Amino acid sequence: MKICVVGCGRWGSLITWYLDSIGHDVTLYGRASSEHMKRFLKDRKNDLLYLPESIALTTDINELKKADVIIISIASQALDSFMKQIGSLGLDNKIFILCMKGIEIGTGKRLSEIVRENTSPTNAVAVWLGPGHVQEFYNGIPNCMVIDSDNDDVKHLLVNEFSSDLIRFYFGTDLIGNEIGAAAKNVIGIAAGMLDGMSLSTLKGALMSRGTREIARLIKALGGNELSAYGLCHLGDYEATVFSKFSHNRQFGESVVKKEKYELLAEGYYTVKALVELGDTYGVDLPICKAVYSVLWEQADASEKINELFKRSLKQEF
Repeated sequence: MKICVVGCGRWGSLITWYLDSIGHDVTLYGRASSEHMKRFLKDRKNDLLYLPESIALTTDINELKKADVIIISIASQALDSFMKQIGSLGLDNKIFILCMKGIEIGTGKRLSEIVRENTSPTNAVAVWLGPGHVQEFYNGIPNCMVIDSDNDDVKHLLVNEFSSDLIRFYFGTDLIGNEIGAAAKNVIGIAAGMLDGMSLSTLKGALMSRGTREIARLIKALGGNELSAYGLCHLGDYEATVFSKFSHNRQFGESVVKKEKYELLAEGYYTVKALVELGDTYGVDLPICKAVYSVLWEQADASEKINELFKRSLKQEF
């Protein structure tokens, strides 16, 4: 199985390192203009890891033609344009794996839908989701993740090929729920960072409980299994997103309320807009998502939004 990873940021480079470490033939593709790729081509390093010589590095998009499996790890809002870019390559009989989390703003499309709409029906699409940080995996700290696809044969192939002592994969059973849950956990991570920034970290327990219920309702409305919100794609990823010092989304949320500059990618910033749009379209109440959206996109005061959540009508927990 020949694998090409698209995206040489922190997660794309970690996936490349991991798959090479368990014996796969892996090529890492990045744009020639990418600062990440320039650094790898210079000394095969970034701030987090080293890529051994067994990994091929390329800036030639045509290398995708040689791969059996194409793993994509780029900014979610750039996926549609990337898929249109590679449309001229005539890729057939490939497996596309999305190692990224998000929902397209304006359309509400899940990332697998974007790939499916822009590629040959001979290609399969899967998602690789769940908790874990580059720093921890690279230092040998194991975790559990999930692979899902609407193609059962592909799903079982990938889980069997990619599982190891470092990552235990589960077979996903709900593509809709896994994609929505994974994207939404970044929004909960931003909310958690806002609580940290306001010295209200003790509220994270309530945030996790109510946030999971909120996303479960949305998943159900979209046709997925609401129990997916309690799995590895969402609740199972909270420790790595809501508490970890390595979480970009949590740190971004904290920086926002402290009015500090933060320049790293926090996908939840874009996802929350798409989630609010979906909630409005499907008539699902998303109070936490709407509060985060108001702070990020409408410059509302975070403490006022917390107070508004407390003043909502009293109701049964379940």
